[in-house]
Amino acid sequence: MEKKKNVKLNIRKGDLVKVMAGDSKGQQGKVLQVILKDSRILVEGANMVSKHTKPNAANPNGGINKQEAPIHVSNIMLIDPKSGNATRISKKRDEKGRVIRIAKKSGEEIK
Repeated sequence: MEKKKNVKLNIRKGDLVKVMAGDSKGQQGKVLQVILKDSRILVEGANMVSKHTKPNAANPNGGINKQEAPIHVSNIMLIDPKSGNATRISKKRDEKGRVIRIAKKSGEEIK
């Protein structure tokens, strides 16, 4: 079995992102979780799927729950904090030597 290489992603938990492809195209949301080994991201309110649950102690009736499914990182772009449009990201070092993310469109630092 092939071992997947861990990839560094430009998107972090809590970032505001826009879905660029798929059924949820055009939707914006906050990143809930980053799954590094699969290069996938869980976005709040995007790519909703129905999960059928059997009755159990917590949910005696069972039923159908809507929840977010992971989206591949290639289908997501970060939102520029200045303009509100989707943007690419560059990385630079600040005066203290820390790596910071910068929006390509506006040059604004992404917190």
